[in-house]
Amino acid sequence: EMDPKVENVAHDASASSQELTAFVQNLLNQMQGRFQTMSDSIVTRIDDMGGRIDDLEKSIGDLINEAGLEESKDDE
Repeated sequence: EMDPKVENVAHDASASSQELTAFVQNLLNQMQGRFQTMSDSIVTRIDDMGGRIDDLEKSIGDLINEAGLEESKDDE
């Protein structure tokens, strides 16, 4: 038969261990959520920048073509 005081201490230690585990688990879940949000945001920005670069390349290509047409008109 265990001493009731020892049983109480063991029970309290077990309870606080469970609380700590729950706290750490919650913290990790929150961090994971924040990282996921940041990651999604970064991916969205990269996609957006990719689209802008494509537009820029097209605009530059159009300008080069127009400049080429201007030059050939000047040659005539």
